[in-house]
This record gives sequence, C-alpha cells and structure tokens, in this order.
Amino acid sequence: MLILMEQGATTEQIAKVCERVQEIGCTPHEIPGAIRTAIGITGNKGPLAPEAFHGLDGVAECVPVSKPYKLVSREVKPDATIVEVRGEKIGDGSMTVIAGPCSVESRDQIFRTAEAVAACGAKFLRGGAFKPRTSPYAFQGMKEEGLRLLEEVGREFDLRIVTEVKDTGTLDAVAEVADVLQIGARNMQNFSLLEAAGRLHKPILLKRGMSATLQELFMAAEYVLALRNYNVILCERGIRTFETMTRNTFDLSAVVMIKHHTHLPVIADPSHGVGIDWAVAPLAKAAIVAGADGVMVEVHPDPPNALSDGQQSLTFDGFKKLMGDLSDLATWQALHD
Repeated sequence: MLILMEQGATTEQIAKVCERVQEIGCTPHEIPGAIRTAIGITGNKGPLAPEAFHGLDGVAECVPVSKPYKLVSREVKPDATIVEVRGEKIGDGSMTVIAGPCSVESRDQIFRTAEAVAACGAKFLRGGAFKPRTSPYAFQGMKEEGLRLLEEVGREFDLRIVTEVKDTGTLDAVAEVADVLQIGARNMQNFSLLEAAGRLHKPILLKRGMSATLQELFMAAEYVLALRNYNVILCERGIRTFETMTRNTFDLSAVVMIKHHTHLPVIADPSHGVGIDWAVAPLAKAAIVAGADGVMVEVHPDPPNALSDGQQSLTFDGFKKLMGDLSDLATWQALHD
C-alpha cells in the first residue's frame, strides 16, 4: 500500500503515519515527491485495510500497489530517483560515464587509465580489485593491493570509484574505498550480499544477471530498498541467449522498460553486452538515445595484453572519440527536447 499525504502535510503528521505503520508490524518508507510526500509500506503479509489510516491528519488517500516490487515501482514513486555520489548526480538528466579497466593489474596500468579517463571528462573510474571469474585459474584481481591503488588514483584524479563486491567477507574492505558498490551479474540474486551491502547505505550499482528477467532484477533491487537504502542504480549488461556472434545479447529494450516501470536510474554496459571493442561505441550511443542515464565502458592502455576482457576494452584514443560523440549526442538531444 502507498499512503499519499496531502500537499503541505507537516513533519509531525508524516511521523504519526509512520508510527501507525510500525504499530501494525510493518515498515514505513518516506518518499518525498515534487508536490507531496508518499509513504510506502513493506512487511505486510496480505492486503492492509485503508481504514487504519483514513482518520490520521494529513492523509489524502491510500492506494494499493499492484507490483511485487513495491519500492522500486513508479506506482510508489512517480518522480525519478537521483543518486548523488560525491557531488556527481546520476539520473538527473545529465549523462554519466563510468570508465576503466575490467581489473586493476598494476600501479602503472591503473594510473595511466585514470589519467586518460579524467582527461576525457569522465567522473567515475571502474576497476575490479576482487574479480569473480568463471575459471578458478584465471586472474582473480590484485585484491587488497588493488583497493589501495584505486583509493590512490581516486584522490589523485578526483574520480569516484566504482568497484565490484564479490562476497560478504570482503564487503567492508571494498566499502572503505568504493564510492559506488558494484554487485555483478553473478551476484544479482545473492540475497545475503544484497542485504549486507544495503545496510551500508552506500550507492549500489546492481547489474542484471546473465539469465535474469527484468522483474527478477527489480526484485533484487527491492532487497536493498527494503533496507531503506534508496541509492540504487540498475545496470543492463547483456543477457545470455542462443546468439554466439556476440558475448551476450545487449538488451536495449531493457533500458526502455526499466525507465518506464521503475524510478531508479539505469546505466548501460555495452562492453559486456557485446564483448567486441569496435561494437561498444555504437551501442553506447544507442543506449543513451534509448534513455539510459549513462554508460559504463571498459578502457585499457594495452587491450591485447589485458589480463581480463581485453577483447572488449577501448583504447585511450577510442575512448576519447566516444566521449566526443557522446558530448555531441547530448548537445543534439538538448536542442531537440
């Protein structure tokens, strides 16, 4: 259920409604809107009686929520959520670019990449310190040393760090460095990790699982929002289909559906979506046209010799050209809005 407060409802009136929600054994979620505040309710085992709230001052109406992903749905929050990360906003209509290597491999590699990413105007650096890999023999990341290097380059180039959380055991160490906690495709339904990360109340970039439906992605996000961490960014990174010419099938329709059904910002990851370096740029631009709030692309100083995902990584020159194209696209969109 969603309780819509009257326009101009006082702080005290909102607090009284939240108290009533708690009295009936549920959890209130205060959702400020452009015109009035709404209060979402979770934890109920069945339908709630609207009469329990009708007599409270400031309550305009009680609205049933039909979607199972209550807090993620636009039924609960029609206004778009904006996630702020150290002064940079994701979901406010501007275009966010997250760029960097799949893995932190060395001090030289990550410093060169961070310098190039910052010089092109990006504000977010991605890079894996702990890497979950399909093969136990593949490079697993520099781990704690990788985190230390990410922290160092973040300070040096004023970049916000996006790095993956592999498990609950390393979560606290990653959270000390990361500005945004990335939960990868393989962990999308690792509910213990979702809950542990959600309790930290740091921004979370939640990637769609390789075989997950959109509703399953929304329900995974619901785990985090149910803990009152509303700073969630969804990420489309391609899904597994019968097609073998590309690494995954990059689902641009997901961008449109996410924006329609949820209020959360969405980032597109064409690098994992297609897995081929020359195809990344056109799909990144297509994602922005489709309505994505930004893109995440892999960039490496020497892709042929990268320890992971070199085949889908842009060179510095390729990334510079993409940033120019994205800037032109943003200008064009602004002129035609």
